[in-house]
Amino acid sequence: MAILYNESYKPHDPDAERAWQRLDPDAAFGIANMHKPAFDQTKRGRAFADRDWQELPDDPDLAIQAAAWHLHDLAAQLPAVWPAAYTKAELLALGYNAGAGNMRAFAKGAEPGRVAHSYLTRIRRNWAIASRVIREHRPR
Repeated sequence: MAILYNESYKPHDPDAERAWQRLDPDAAFGIANMHKPAFDQTKRGRAFADRDWQELPDDPDLAIQAAAWHLHDLAAQLPAVWPAAYTKAELLALGYNAGAGNMRAFAKGAEPGRVAHSYLTRIRRNWAIASRVIREHRPR
């Protein structure tokens, strides 16, 4: 949920996303801001394998499902232990933002650049927000 908050920096209106994609073919789609290569790789062998990346703006459930599986796949690429000062959740967030190769480099001790560092700062703040929202909406 914190990643969804991090990715909420742009309006998630299907028409606006498609208009932006015409200007920037590498733009991300859906409420989780997933790029086409990540979606296409993630969907392989999954229940949504027959779905298309172009559906993400119209289907928030698909976007969340794909993002969750993408994080699952990133977790499988982490080493068993790492010397870096990042938690598993921080590395996964960095992987979501900067890609699996960068995530593995950060796990080995590489320093995140300005964009990745900013993402990490925002994700730490958004974990608190997401935790509070989940607590407040938890069935009692």
